[in-house]
Amino acid sequence: MMAGMTETPHPLYDRHADTLNRALTAITERGYWSAYPESPSPRVYGETAAADGKAAFEAYLNGDFPLDQPGSGDRVATETSPFGLELNVRYPHAGADELVAAASAALPAWRDAGPQARVGVCLEILDRLHKHIFELANAVQFTSGQAFVMAFQAGGAHALDRALEALAYAYAEMTRHPGTAGWEKAAGKGDPLRMTKTFHVVPRGVALVIGCNTFPTWNSYPGLFASLVTGNPVVVKPHPRAVLPLAITVRYAREVLADAGFDPNLVLLAPEGPGEKLASTLALHPAVKIVDFTGSTEYGDWLEANARQAAVYTEKAGLNTVVVDSTDDFAGMCRNLGFTLTLYSGQMCTTSQNILIPAGGIETDQGHKSFDEVAAGIAGAVGKLTADPARGVELTGAIVNDGVLERLDEVTKVGEPVLESRTVEHPALPGAVVRTPTIVKLAADDTATYGREWFGPISFVIATDSTAHSLEIMRATVGEKGALTAGVYSTDEAVLDATEAAAVDVGVHLSCNLTGGVFVNQSAAFSDFHGSGANPAANAALTDGAYVANRFRIVQSRRHV
Repeated sequence: MMAGMTETPHPLYDRHADTLNRALTAITERGYWSAYPESPSPRVYGETAAADGKAAFEAYLNGDFPLDQPGSGDRVATETSPFGLELNVRYPHAGADELVAAASAALPAWRDAGPQARVGVCLEILDRLHKHIFELANAVQFTSGQAFVMAFQAGGAHALDRALEALAYAYAEMTRHPGTAGWEKAAGKGDPLRMTKTFHVVPRGVALVIGCNTFPTWNSYPGLFASLVTGNPVVVKPHPRAVLPLAITVRYAREVLADAGFDPNLVLLAPEGPGEKLASTLALHPAVKIVDFTGSTEYGDWLEANARQAAVYTEKAGLNTVVVDSTDDFAGMCRNLGFTLTLYSGQMCTTSQNILIPAGGIETDQGHKSFDEVAAGIAGAVGKLTADPARGVELTGAIVNDGVLERLDEVTKVGEPVLESRTVEHPALPGAVVRTPTIVKLAADDTATYGREWFGPISFVIATDSTAHSLEIMRATVGEKGALTAGVYSTDEAVLDATEAAAVDVGVHLSCNLTGGVFVNQSAAFSDFHGSGANPAANAALTDGAYVANRFRIVQSRRHV
């Protein structure tokens, strides 16, 4: 009998057992499945859902966020919307020791509740969040700069799917071992040795989730729920510019925990004041045993090197690469790459940066295309998507922070522009900071430029000696700096096989000949892995067994019968 199967079923487990079982099936079959509809249509969510969610979001603005948790009574407000909306939401503030003490006190009862109770409560939290998905989507939109539909999908439905995926993997790992076992060994002529053994799922301790500005829920939910369901209380430390989405998450998580009879301090919000460096203080706290982080390579490396008392899971930066060899659908290739570069102004950790094209051009269904014609085709697709401001801003969203603007200025000093970035006036939000993508032509030996990450709407078309040379560059750059995605376009099976071999060698997920409605910078929960943990861009994958199994340990006791 598996661990947890000996438990008395918890009412919330029973309520959500069908969802859990379907998720458990999905992670083994790896086909398409989603528990949360991604369309914000009134036909799906009801006629008033969008208006109700927007009103709930607006009720938070210019006020004290309703969160009752330990703290000094002080409030902090640090968010600035990329869309120019005045937020001024004030959050309760607490010090690291106070947060860790409250979380630690909540751990024993949560641990002892067992896997079934914990997964039931976590599934109820997801259900509660889903009921507030429009509220979440507005919060994600106005703190991250994502356009609304993307915020609804990536920040709402897809984030919930990734959370459910983590719950399924964690539950499978927790129940892999028996809860109890009888043990009998022959002992010569005497009575056999008999023992009963009990195997306890024991959490590591307090978990810390360090949120990011661009995808505050999508990147935080897997770690948050993987830690919580395995018995660890979670301190959620949001990015100072994107607090509200995670504050809403913590609010409803605490409500569900309290309703289920557990200490709500199992989930705590940790907003920081300017210059406080609360993330680093928490990450080095002796009681913090798990750290999840998404963000810069520099800080991720620092966490891995210094938070030695904790299991550290990082998703950092890399050089996402596309190898262009040939295509039987030139227009489709350009449209697909154009959409990839335009979506959310390239402010995704999966967006392609380096596009490697032979200097002599490529063969296509439209005949031979020179290097410049290929570059112009991609640039033309971006230009078409962004030509109309009203339509374009629904793809580009807004620029998330000043660092992106600084890089857009810096890139004008390198290479040869194929497409220049433009400033766009948002037709509905005049304070929005909107820039269209830029594409710059580089030579293959300009590794000092394309060998570093330029996060934002910046990509390079790089002239190589040949496709074989392109693969050499891909191996070298991704091997050294890492990548989360790679793509290839070729009509030659040998080239596809060689690119796949290179991708396996450097541990990057590969997409081949995308010309339709699937894009290299998108991944589907329950089917696609996000990150591999096999190159410097990330030390973990969303989601596999390794992502969840080290968040707990099995401790046994044995007694003679």
